[in-house]
Amino acid sequence: MQPATLCYPIRGDEILLIRKKRGLGEGKLVGPGGKVEDGETPRDAAIREVEEEIRVSVENPTKVGEFEFVFGTESEMFVHVFRTEEFSGAPQETEEADPRWFDVEDMPYGEMWEDDRLWMPYLLSEETFSGWFRFDEDGDEMLEQELETGVEF
Repeated sequence: MQPATLCYPIRGDEILLIRKKRGLGEGKLVGPGGKVEDGETPRDAAIREVEEEIRVSVENPTKVGEFEFVFGTESEMFVHVFRTEEFSGAPQETEEADPRWFDVEDMPYGEMWEDDRLWMPYLLSEETFSGWFRFDEDGDEMLEQELETGVEF
C-alpha cells in the first residue's frame, strides 16, 4: 500500500484546494500532496509536495488525520492528512495542479472525493480523525466507510 500525503494551507476562513491535472483523482478538487518517497517522513513529503505542486513553502504542518483508500478489493493508498496556517509564497499553477482559495463555509464538495465531506469538517475544526473508505474499482462511488475522531498521532 502506497503511503501518501495531503496538506491543506488555511488562511483565515479560506482553504487552498487544487484542481488535480493528472493521476488519481484527475479533475477533482483536492489538497496538495502526493506519494511519500523512500527515506522520507510523511511530514517531509507533505512539505515537499506542496512546494512542487503549487510553489508554496509550508512550515510546521500539523497532522490531523489519516485514512486508507480502497478501490474494489485493492488497498490503494494510506494517506496522512496535514493542515497548516504557516506558509509563504503565492500559489502558482503548475503541470500538476491549478490552486484556488475557497471559503470554508462554501466548500465545493460536489467537485471533490465523496469521502471529503465526511472528514473535512474535522480538519477545519482541528479535530483529529482516522478513516477507511472503500470505493468501486473506478473510484466513482463510495461503497463503505468508517471514521473515528479524537485519535492520537
